[in-house]
Amino acid sequence: MDTAERNQEESQQRLQTAASLKAFMMKNSTESNLNLYDHLTTLLIKVMDEQPHNVVDVIEDMSRDVKQGLFKDKQSTLRDLPQTTPAELLAEQQRLLFSRPEEADQEEELMETPLPNVNEIGFYLEQAGVGLGREEMQRVFLALKQFVESQGLLRCRLWGKILGTESSYIVAEADYREGEEGEEESIEEEEKEAETQENEMDPLPQSTYKPLPAVPKEALGSGANKFVYYVCKEPGLPWVRLPLVTPAQITVARQIRKFFTGRLDAPIVSYPPFPGNEANYLRAQIARISAGTHVSPQGFYQAGEEEGDEEDESPRDSYEVNPDFEGVPVAEMADSLSTWVHHVQHILQQGRCTWVNLAAKPGDDSNEEGEAEEKEEEPDEPEPEVGPPLLTPLSQDAEMFNTPPWTSKVSSALTSQHAVAVLRSNLWPGAYAYACGKKFENIYVGWGLKYTGEGYSPPVPPLPQREYPSGPEITEALDPSLEEEQALKEALEEQQAAQEEMENSDEEEEEDDD
Repeated sequence: MDTAERNQEESQQRLQTAASLKAFMMKNSTESNLNLYDHLTTLLIKVMDEQPHNVVDVIEDMSRDVKQGLFKDKQSTLRDLPQTTPAELLAEQQRLLFSRPEEADQEEELMETPLPNVNEIGFYLEQAGVGLGREEMQRVFLALKQFVESQGLLRCRLWGKILGTESSYIVAEADYREGEEGEEESIEEEEKEAETQENEMDPLPQSTYKPLPAVPKEALGSGANKFVYYVCKEPGLPWVRLPLVTPAQITVARQIRKFFTGRLDAPIVSYPPFPGNEANYLRAQIARISAGTHVSPQGFYQAGEEEGDEEDESPRDSYEVNPDFEGVPVAEMADSLSTWVHHVQHILQQGRCTWVNLAAKPGDDSNEEGEAEEKEEEPDEPEPEVGPPLLTPLSQDAEMFNTPPWTSKVSSALTSQHAVAVLRSNLWPGAYAYACGKKFENIYVGWGLKYTGEGYSPPVPPLPQREYPSGPEITEALDPSLEEEQALKEALEEQQAAQEEMENSDEEEEEDDD
């Protein structure tokens, strides 16, 4: 074979090899559906177009860019909408508080409003070192303003804030309006009807046990139910009216200690069992805190004039503002507790502010069953319980757990001429009061729990006793061996035989003497 034929054969082999290699390079990938031939072609075109410096060092990056460029057109440019956070939802609801209605006139704004100046109250509370902060107080003020205008309340004030494990309660205190008693009665009637329907469907067996009569609750507008309370979790959220409090709820609330969760329908699991849910427990704690911590400067209120006999010894439950009150110096109010008085009735052990006789049976005017029943119906009547009268000075409050009930101070010792008198309750941590001239206010910011003394400290355990002394009296002896036992037995037999011989010899001598 000559040289020309060899060259022709080698060229044909090269063409076959190139064709097979090209076919291999044009094989698509099963993952990206791309082939190496197209990728290298595109990469070489990119190199010739850009002609980068030190192309051998950046060829890998250029190869990656070529691959990414193929997938950019197929990728979607749409983005998922961001999820709305709870803070954004709350801010959207609170935005409505800052919107002013167009129909509001300036003349209406200049009129007297049932809502006090919360901004001024927040300023004085800030001087006292308590409160909710300026921003939150402003939002609370706008929420109360919107609530008062929508409900048409006669008077409304910020009672305070009760903290919870999940959320907190902002509490507003308002005077009851005429017609609200009918709403309460309708709610109670609906509950009774539901109970009777359940009993009719599934009648329970009758019991002969007669429980003690329940203490009736006080009517709306008197005693522990003198005011109506509304709560909301955050400014801008809807306000919820709390139910009336019953003596049984106050009595059990004094025996248990539970944190609030922030859910009004949450059950209260305790012993003794609490008759109600968290809304009832919250209302009972508000009544207890108000009765123990709501104070005012002496002379600001005076006993109200009541119709009826002046000789009636029942405690007065009404008061009115004294128009002749000129204020008490701040230094004097900070030094003496006698300048402060309680203006909320004390809650008795019965769970009411006014004692009621449960032994009395109304309607027993006619006695037709003889003298025997009259004797049975003559048990000793219980002595009526009487609490401290209204407007009692704080100096008469009793100590608990060797702790004074109140602590008073001046907000600033540097500028005493502009300072306010601050009063803090030690029995209900979180209750504060301030007074400056003719102005005063009470607020509570806490967990809604009463002070129960210091934590329990167990006694120190006694010192360990010494070990018993070692001696022959208590040392255990070793067991004797078989030989020792046999020798001891023989010795005892010899001793017994000798003793018998001595006794026999003594008897013989006595017979010889006779």
